[in-house]
Amino acid sequence: MAQTAFTESLLRARAALASCLQRMELVTRSKELTFKKCLGNISRRYSILQVLYFQPGIFSNEDSDNCDSSPIFQYTPGHGLRRLDCFFQENSGSGEEHRTTPLPKQSGTNNGQNSSLWRSAQKNRINMAFKSEDHLNSLPLPVQRMHLIQVDSVQRWMEDLKLMTDCECMCILQSKPISIEKDEQNEIILSSQYSTCDNLQLLLKRAWIISTELTRIAQKLEKNRWQRVHSMTVRVNCHVRSMINEYNMFTRNSSEEMHQFEKLLIDKCSEFTAFTERCIQTEDEQILKSMKSCINETLTTVAQYFGQLIELVLTHEAQNLLRQIELSDNVYITDSVISSLFSLTQEGAHLCRIIAKEGGVVTLFKICRQDCFRCLYPQTLRTLASICCIEEGMHQLEKVDGILCLADILTDNTHSEATHAEAAAVIAQITSPHLTFTQHLSSFLENMEEIVTALVKLCQEASSGEVFLLASAALANITFFDTMACEILLQLNAMRILLAACSDKHIVDTPYSRDQVVTILANMSVLDQCASEIIQGNGVQLLMEMLFERSSSGNSAEVAACERVQQKSAVTLARLSRDPEVADAAIKLSCIPRLIKLCRSPAERNNSDSVLVACLAALRRLAVMSPDGLEDLDFQQLVKPRLVDSFLLCTNMEESFV
Repeated sequence: MAQTAFTESLLRARAALASCLQRMELVTRSKELTFKKCLGNISRRYSILQVLYFQPGIFSNEDSDNCDSSPIFQYTPGHGLRRLDCFFQENSGSGEEHRTTPLPKQSGTNNGQNSSLWRSAQKNRINMAFKSEDHLNSLPLPVQRMHLIQVDSVQRWMEDLKLMTDCECMCILQSKPISIEKDEQNEIILSSQYSTCDNLQLLLKRAWIISTELTRIAQKLEKNRWQRVHSMTVRVNCHVRSMINEYNMFTRNSSEEMHQFEKLLIDKCSEFTAFTERCIQTEDEQILKSMKSCINETLTTVAQYFGQLIELVLTHEAQNLLRQIELSDNVYITDSVISSLFSLTQEGAHLCRIIAKEGGVVTLFKICRQDCFRCLYPQTLRTLASICCIEEGMHQLEKVDGILCLADILTDNTHSEATHAEAAAVIAQITSPHLTFTQHLSSFLENMEEIVTALVKLCQEASSGEVFLLASAALANITFFDTMACEILLQLNAMRILLAACSDKHIVDTPYSRDQVVTILANMSVLDQCASEIIQGNGVQLLMEMLFERSSSGNSAEVAACERVQQKSAVTLARLSRDPEVADAAIKLSCIPRLIKLCRSPAERNNSDSVLVACLAALRRLAVMSPDGLEDLDFQQLVKPRLVDSFLLCTNMEESFV
């Protein structure tokens, strides 16, 4: 009976194979690959049936005990034939012709009988393939079920899935509806199969998702959207557990305190989910109102535990990285760790604060004082510049006498240009006029002359626009907090060097570089000796060109830089025009018509009020030197009234009460 059933199974497989071959001849060439995959699947099943049928002793219960210890299929009474995994491990794949593996030798007293059965099966192989298809269907249903091959279909499907892609599945994925609530946009799948250097980035991404979800839960809770609150709570619960599991997979030596916070957070998330689940099961407004305060309190606690856990994790990882830098004497390992530390600094001021608190600035300056790590100076200084954007970084820099170290690097001609440029970037960062803490400036003033001299030389010898930008940005920031810096620059002929650099479009190639140059010129223009330097270096012509500065890309940062260039060039003209020679040169270059257009046309100044005020001031200064250069209407509206009245006129600020 079993032999007949499998004979009919083989017949069906052969019939399906013949049908598939006929269809392949009729379809277009574009469908050829799809049918080859189909053929591979049918061939695989046909090969299985071949091995299943032609294996000696396969239909005999008596012979099963005498077979080799590792047959391909094994018969079990009441369960039919059970497939063993060894066959599919040897014949895995898709779209390829499967061949039967060599059968193990049979042993025992029935060997002759088995061989006879094998020869008989081979002899009747063709005849069996063409028997009637209806015989299997004519058998009783229990008999059919008993003889079905029981295979692990899920495992087989997963093996095939690695090598197969169904177009229909892709179409279904593309046609899935987009949620109106837009709450599912953070419901992304984050794989844990990341390299070691990416593990912390994965953790930060997961933490960002959780914090965003918590914020949205609070918003939905205010609107009493209980169903949405519950679904988002379940999602947060899953993300929290995934984050903890993923972190524990790659971390080592985590503290007991961290484990305690993990347990507290998981328990509180479970409690939070239970609360919201009860809310969606009731419609009583009074009960919901009373539970809302509990949910708010639980949400606050979850957020608190989550924040504390993330703080501990980040602190732990920062400590590990800094410990590796201190203990390593290998250049490649140290370079890799410093790169990871730099990546952390790019995640925001909070991480920079943690790194500085754990002694990151001290550790990095130790690297900058060791000659064996000279090749790592640029990367180390770049990381220092990122950390020193916060006050804690400045405190650490002051403790290790970091400004003296920077001055030594800048004045050492044996260092590369890249090292000098990154040292200039650190100087630009710590002298930024936007910083509110200036306790480090006392030690800076002691080394300012050496630093300024080195920066001017770097501007003069810069081989690229990036190097010039970093050096000029440091000089521009230095000129803000002490006039002595402007005097040093004047003595070093810095204005002539900067004006000459502006004529080289490969060096000063962006609005950002021109912004730094015009900042230095504006701050130096307070000195009386500066006017002659401007005339000799054709600086008035440059300032006139800067009044036409426009963004080519439309990028918001570039547009803002262009506005600053226009504003500062107008300020510089206003200051320098107290010198009759400079004012006369500006008038001859038609600065007055350009200033009038900037005042009257908001589009020319990108609707910037700061540019308008600077242009009005410059126009009034030039009008004093050459009143005939203005028409009467321009004089009456832009020069004669008070500055504030002219400003209001140009900005067209009349209120409409319609």
